[in-house]
Amino acid sequence: MSPLRRSPSPCSSRPSSPRTPPLERFGPVGIEAVLDQLKIKAMKTGFEFNIMVVGQSGLGKSTMVNTLFKSKVWKSAVPSLEVPTPQTLELHSVSHVIEEKGLKLKLTVTDTPGFGDQINNDKCWDPVLGYINQQYERYLQEELLITRQRHIPDTRVHCCVYFVPPTGHCLRPLDIEFLQRLCRTVNVVPVIARADSLTIEEREAFRSRIQQNLKAHCIDVYPQKCFDEDINDSILNGKIREQIPFAVVGADQEHLVNGRCILGRKTKWGIIEVENIAHCEFLLLRDLLIRSHLQDLKDITHNVHYENYRVIRLNESHQLPRGPGWVNLAPPGQLTSPGCLKVRRQAQKDSKDDER
Repeated sequence: MSPLRRSPSPCSSRPSSPRTPPLERFGPVGIEAVLDQLKIKAMKTGFEFNIMVVGQSGLGKSTMVNTLFKSKVWKSAVPSLEVPTPQTLELHSVSHVIEEKGLKLKLTVTDTPGFGDQINNDKCWDPVLGYINQQYERYLQEELLITRQRHIPDTRVHCCVYFVPPTGHCLRPLDIEFLQRLCRTVNVVPVIARADSLTIEEREAFRSRIQQNLKAHCIDVYPQKCFDEDINDSILNGKIREQIPFAVVGADQEHLVNGRCILGRKTKWGIIEVENIAHCEFLLLRDLLIRSHLQDLKDITHNVHYENYRVIRLNESHQLPRGPGWVNLAPPGQLTSPGCLKVRRQAQKDSKDDER
């Protein structure tokens, strides 16, 4: 995998500056020490990463999160007849600080129990989209403060892992309807849950049908092709796009196989090793989310999805001056909130007073 990359902001309209010719120098001055400075600062402050998992109950969302970070991030409830199925979609978030080799990562995981489990799933995506926009709004309000914090707490969802049931057919209408809305708001990575229930041939055919569904319904999942910066990004992300959705298997228990401990699921026919690429594609998902694209996910969240939300909110609040920079991204009222209506009414009242 290639090193982490930074995504450009498509909201910026500035023309690219001409390439500055290299300055003739007589020897090294220690510019490479800047990397050491950045590393030291990162070790002190740490990183934040917020992930959301969406899918029906029983697809192994909690187990997959624990497998990704090799820790008990989320304690899944043991299925029982005494535990009733949620009547409405609920969102639960937990935060942990994971430390590895002196580097701290504040991880926040948001689960969506009850999604798609009801008889009537009409608009079951509204609480999810509302939560994502709520985090954008919280960050925006902190930015607009005259005296703001030196480091604004980042609760914005950087990635949403969408669990597709292993039906072997194609995406359900519910999946298509939700993904069409979700991909405009957050980075979406679809995965085939419990892939061990499908044969290799069924898995590949299922993946092909899902890719056709995504293309036919204009669902642009991560990594988006339009954000590839150079040929290296295009080659790397092209290979990833060919494998999406990843066929994954989660397991948070270790088993002894040939004298070594491995993460896997024990069956009557043997042990399914989650970190064995011949058994499933969990390694590809972990590399994408953590080892190669974690910072890119955060950059696109800030420079693209949050920026789009910010422009819409400021347009609705009449806080942008009309002129060459005025942008109309959505019809009035699409992202209207009580606070926005209050600002709008006050602006209209001030305008009438000025006319008088």
